[in-house]
Amino acid sequence: MPDSQTVAVSGEGHNPALLHHFATEEQQRNSASLGMWIFLATEVMFFGGLFCAYLIYRLKYFAEFSAASKTLALSLGATNTAVLICSSLTVVLAVYAAQHAKRSMLLGNLILTIILGFVFLGIKAVEYNEKFEKHHVPGPSFQFNEVNVPGHPGQYANPSHAQIFFALYFVMTGLHALHMIIGIGIFVWLLTAAWKGRFTPEYNTPVEMGGLYWHFVDIIWIYLFPLLYLIDRHP
Repeated sequence: MPDSQTVAVSGEGHNPALLHHFATEEQQRNSASLGMWIFLATEVMFFGGLFCAYLIYRLKYFAEFSAASKTLALSLGATNTAVLICSSLTVVLAVYAAQHAKRSMLLGNLILTIILGFVFLGIKAVEYNEKFEKHHVPGPSFQFNEVNVPGHPGQYANPSHAQIFFALYFVMTGLHALHMIIGIGIFVWLLTAAWKGRFTPEYNTPVEMGGLYWHFVDIIWIYLFPLLYLIDRHP
């Protein structure tokens, strides 16, 4: 019995997911993969500029960056790291399920990925709220006078230099959170399509491309976590 996604056209099997300007499903998949990798390359350059700015200021104002980093909730950052690692696993399982026609497994892992994404954003919201309460948000009300400079007892961190750290912290983690929100939207769409039975072993490219995007977002956080949270954490 023919697959629900395949119909007979002129006596030959035709996948309705195959767009008219592609000759074969493989060509369409390769084009999608190339497009996604090019997009991810532009994202690497985008975040790369932020990483370079961060490293330059960190070298210049290491004492203040170290002091400011110690005000971040290490336990929450570590928890979010674990959450994203788990979400990467559920994405891998979702791609596997799509490739092997395991519909229930696909739906379950897509739902888990979405839930883990919301958990990450919820924890990040708790962190942001703490920074607002402590007046660590860059701006007219910014305050940072309570932390001693490591290795210099009695010397307080320069608030203007510490403010640079928090500005970079909010920009980098905020943009990462925005990418997470976009990723959740993508997986909601994938879940809807999977529920309708659109993905088969022959056609599952959207799931794979969504997985690539999600893995990229996870990798960015793997770099952000040690750079922002683990500065000079030894006793």
